[in-house]
Amino acid sequence: MPPTRVMIVDDHPMVIEGIQSILETYDDIEIAAALSGGQEAVDRIEEIAPDVVLLDLNMPGLGGLSATELILERRPETRVLVLSMHDSPEYISTALRHGARGYVLKDVPVDEIKTAIDVVMSDERYLCTGARTSLSPGTADGREPLTGREQTILLQLAQGRSNKEVALALDISVRTVETHRKNIRRKLGISSTAGLTRYALEHGVLQGTGH
Repeated sequence: MPPTRVMIVDDHPMVIEGIQSILETYDDIEIAAALSGGQEAVDRIEEIAPDVVLLDLNMPGLGGLSATELILERRPETRVLVLSMHDSPEYISTALRHGARGYVLKDVPVDEIKTAIDVVMSDERYLCTGARTSLSPGTADGREPLTGREQTILLQLAQGRSNKEVALALDISVRTVETHRKNIRRKLGISSTAGLTRYALEHGVLQGTGH
């Protein structure tokens, strides 16, 4: 098995150094890159092609939530593992809604970050103990809310645009639009375009364009 390629993204050099020095002791981990900002991570995600991105939520410029969505849009097979100081349920559930596969608080022992990497690499979700305790039952379950990006795409689809037209309007690939569309259908339990339009009307998505 080739080593797991990890990209660390944090605007605090000491955090990066600390995580990197521990992870480098594992034979099955390769540090693919250590970057200090979300925008750089998005711009270089295809070039670096990491298996896992350890991503800080609070960074100047492009924040962790937007970076997560854009990283997954450009490279859907990447697993994003959020590193944060915040243990509030809103932060955790929002990160998971945006596509993060795991949430780890920065005060955990670094070997727990290794555990988290192994878990998300096996295609499971990982929440550290503090995050699990904070997330009350049902917060992350039930009907998943749409992310901002999905709402934008729902709005386009509800206006009768084809996947190709949406791709052109948002400057993304048709395949990416199809992936978003599939996620929207899964989350809402709606398969037809007419159903999506009706949902958008009933939930104010179409009216909400001026806000």
